[in-house]
Amino acid sequence: MLPLTHRFEDVVRLYATRLRAFSLNARLYLLSVVLSGAAMGVFRLLFNFYVLSLGYDEALLGTLIALSSLTALLSALPMGYLVDRLGHKPALLLGSGLSGVAVLIMVLFPSAGVFLIMNALLGLAQSLSGVTMGPFLMENSREQERTYLFSFASGLQTASAFVGNWIGGYLPTWLGALRGVSPTSAQAYALALATIVAGGVLGILPLFFLQPVRLAAGQRSLFTPFAYLYRHWGTMGKLILPTFLTSIGAGLIMPFMNVFYRQVHHQPDPVIGTLFAWGSLAMGLGLLVAPPLADRWGKVQLVVVTQALSIPFLFLMGFAPWFEVSAAAYYIRLTLMNMGLPVYQAFVMERVEPQARGTVASLVSMANNFGWAFSPTVSGWIQVHYGFGPAFIGTLMLYSLAVFCYWYYFWRPQPQPVSRARTAATFQPPAHLNK
Repeated sequence: MLPLTHRFEDVVRLYATRLRAFSLNARLYLLSVVLSGAAMGVFRLLFNFYVLSLGYDEALLGTLIALSSLTALLSALPMGYLVDRLGHKPALLLGSGLSGVAVLIMVLFPSAGVFLIMNALLGLAQSLSGVTMGPFLMENSREQERTYLFSFASGLQTASAFVGNWIGGYLPTWLGALRGVSPTSAQAYALALATIVAGGVLGILPLFFLQPVRLAAGQRSLFTPFAYLYRHWGTMGKLILPTFLTSIGAGLIMPFMNVFYRQVHHQPDPVIGTLFAWGSLAMGLGLLVAPPLADRWGKVQLVVVTQALSIPFLFLMGFAPWFEVSAAAYYIRLTLMNMGLPVYQAFVMERVEPQARGTVASLVSMANNFGWAFSPTVSGWIQVHYGFGPAFIGTLMLYSLAVFCYWYYFWRPQPQPVSRARTAATFQPPAHLNK
């Protein structure tokens, strides 16, 4: 028992040392992540319900999600190049500001056309923020605390979404009661979504105090990122393919989990909000545990083990007939599947030259958004005609293939080329033949 206690204390001390090593820029970014993460937690929980309360169906939801992701997909490469040229601070400010504007306009002017345009704008903003995060964290960290910073940023974002999901589940009830309307009415959902704009503004404020770090002029050549990609296209393909497969599978079910629990398990908004809130907290804790495990096992090994273990729980989540079993599987799958993602992001950034990181991050973002751009439309049609079962089966197959790719490309023992000299030394004739 004593050695186990000492080992835990050692891990805690190591973690504290790594956190103290975070730069001022990193700390300001983490503060912004906490504030904006809570606001987006409310948005992700309630926006689907808001659209449905206006009389639209799941097919439109799928189109909106797909449009947002398609915009992020198409704009990722230009945004990555823009980040490489202009710097991270302006990109982060612009991305956060556009997100707030898009949400506010959708609340003030609710219609299918406005939803389509603003979801495209939201996709543009998410693309800009997404492709900036990896290079920014890489630039503002050293090797010893880098994995901790990547995981801590993702962990704080999901843990703060715990607060957003929990409050979001009750906001329509509270605000609906104040206005004398039903908590599932469009007016109640609109009021709840309007509150997150204030949270978004608070999330922008720390970004104004970031100290920009610019690359030398010689490192900002117009063709440098593309020359890097040309020289390393094989490696880039291996790094990106697992993310690409995972995104296609995730896009089939993850945008619709709130609808799944309402329609399949007949749960009310507060229960779904609480489920999502505790899920975000569980995922956040998993992300915080990931760095010491990555130090012990290795980055890729952590990704393979945790994502492989998550697949049986995905099956239980989609096909268990009891809500309690599905909810428990939801927590475990969410934690296992996501705890290795920032570790893998750091793994990718470490293999990229500084002047090409924004462009490479944009390619990873494109791979991540490709599935989300097309899968939700397919999934929405499947749900209308066949229910959720086929969508879950497709996700199970694609996640399994992605895990295989991680293992095959980065963990599987690679055959070592045998030189002529080594071959001759290895296959010497028996001694009696040399006499």
